[in-house]
Amino acid sequence: MTSPVLLFDGVCNLCNASVQWVLLHDRKGIFQFAALQSETGQNLLRKWGRPTHDFDSVVLVDGDRLLLHSDVPLEIVRRIGGAWQVLYVFKIIPRPLRNAVYRWVARNRFRWFGRRAECMLPRKEWKERFI
Repeated sequence: MTSPVLLFDGVCNLCNASVQWVLLHDRKGIFQFAALQSETGQNLLRKWGRPTHDFDSVVLVDGDRLLLHSDVPLEIVRRIGGAWQVLYVFKIIPRPLRNAVYRWVARNRFRWFGRRAECMLPRKEWKERFI
């Protein structure tokens, strides 16, 4: 079984901070990572029929499943487990409402958190988790 791959906007400060949070809390090494702009990210987006520019969501490719928007962070905390798993309770909120909040944050992420000129370089100990 392959590891789930989290595709993230490599120039988004909020996205990069989120990836670093997952790396710090995913002690089992469940997730792998790729920037949406990377060759791997672009290939996976094409495979799943998703836009290859103007990103509006992190994407989680987990075997034969593709998760988007608010389902991604919920699946991450579920899989990481421990005390973080309690956040999975937000799954009871109807998806359209969760996704509306997610899209609002996504639309404003650059204004609120800024952007990078280029994708982040992972720490040496995390490098093997990036594809």
